Amino acid sequence: MTRIFSGIKPTGHLTLGNYLGAVRRWVRKDQHRAEALFGIVDLHALTVEHDPARVRRLSRQAATLLLASGLDPERCTLFVQSHVDEHARLSYLLECVATDGEMRRMIQYKEKAAAERARGGSVRLSLLTYPVLMAADILAYGTDEVPVGDDQAQHVELTRDLAVRFNQRYGHTFTVPRATHPRVAARVMDLQDPRSKMGKSHESGAGIVYLLDEPEAVRKKVMRAVTDSGSDVVYDREAGPGLANLLDVLAACRGEECDPAAVAAEYSSYGALKRDVADAVVELLRPVRKRHAELVADPGYVDGVLRTGAGRARGLARPVVDRAYRAVGLLPPV
Repeated sequence: MTRIFSGIKPTGHLTLGNYLGAVRRWVRKDQHRAEALFGIVDLHALTVEHDPARVRRLSRQAATLLLASGLDPERCTLFVQSHVDEHARLSYLLECVATDGEMRRMIQYKEKAAAERARGGSVRLSLLTYPVLMAADILAYGTDEVPVGDDQAQHVELTRDLAVRFNQRYGHTFTVPRATHPRVAARVMDLQDPRSKMGKSHESGAGIVYLLDEPEAVRKKVMRAVTDSGSDVVYDREAGPGLANLLDVLAACRGEECDPAAVAAEYSSYGALKRDVADAVVELLRPVRKRHAELVADPGYVDGVLRTGAGRARGLARPVVDRAYRAVGLLPPV
């Protein structure tokens, strides 16, 4: 059976972009068609300045929201990255295979390092090397497919390069994974800045719809969304990114096969489109918010899911990582 891995970083509250770009696909397709592992990749949250209590709180919230969205622990493995030591063990081996040049060419490193320096802060070494930890997350499980948004495709390509290089140097050890992308709304954009991704960790939440936003907050954000000059409702990402973003969201709410260009043909005004987008998003998130409230009232259930998931993940990862340690010449424990 095909094995897939994907993860959520607990650096902010989960957004509509996370849901439409990844989580809904995990729920509706991936957990049913494959042996699926989904990690709360909390070690990645340590690459920048952070509040320890907030990381713990967001890690639990992310796990709870993934369950509320429909991940079924009987069908998939949900766990916290730091509960499985094999991620860190393998990351160091892959650092010994990766090059400095590869790390410095990563787009996200360039962007995040520049932002950190602009704020007057120092850049942590882990920000440079975290793509290797991401590769370890994937390779530790013999992953075949990695469902990702467009912004993560470069990291999967790095993972493939490291797997091939390791296999060539030390003998076949790792499965070489491939990235897969959802057809619609792979990258939902900020409603106030439609050329930027709707990110969890943006300082301003004015253009971000969070999964736990109240319905009125969702409506207000959508109705205030930036559109474009002109009055015709047409789908054009380059000429009209704000309008295209709303059409992408509405099409994705209707279903992955829905064509945003066809949706545009239904409207003659921006106002009507915004009202329908707001209604669609509110209804999409209503059952998620309801189930989240139920799970928050039963924290023991979430703890049990994460404990069982970490045990399963260790059982899958340990043989792969042990094999990698032997392959590079490390003496096995006695």
